[in-house]
Amino acid sequence: MNIPQLAWITLLSLPVLEVYLLIKIGSSIGFIPTIMLLVTAATIGTGLLRTQGLAIWLRVQQSLLNGELPAVELMDGFVILAGGVLLLLPGFLSDLAGLLCLLPQTRKLITEWLLKRRFEQQASSNPGNTATNSTIEGEYRREE
Repeated sequence: MNIPQLAWITLLSLPVLEVYLLIKIGSSIGFIPTIMLLVTAATIGTGLLRTQGLAIWLRVQQSLLNGELPAVELMDGFVILAGGVLLLLPGFLSDLAGLLCLLPQTRKLITEWLLKRRFEQQASSNPGNTATNSTIEGEYRREE
């Protein structure tokens, strides 16, 4: 099974699973507590999104002022954005995934995994000596 097929299957099965969990949890604890759980998760997530997003923005600015490439900070920002989007989706699985993206400890693990995976893909797509594929900039002057 290739990646697009897996993506379609996941995209189609997650809403069904979310509705199933909402019905199961709602029938066991009641409608109002289920809604309160979802609203509480969204409220906590929104607060985390605001504080963590601001902290990442400040870290990106500091890295740029120091003349460093903020790769880790930008990937953290991407994971925070993904967590915020997941919190906007109704359901317990998306809320759990969103909160995991927003908590600093788990976000660090996700970011390290994503960066490691990205660098492994980059290395596998460009095997051998990378110096042969580089462009060397300079000035040319012809003397006679």
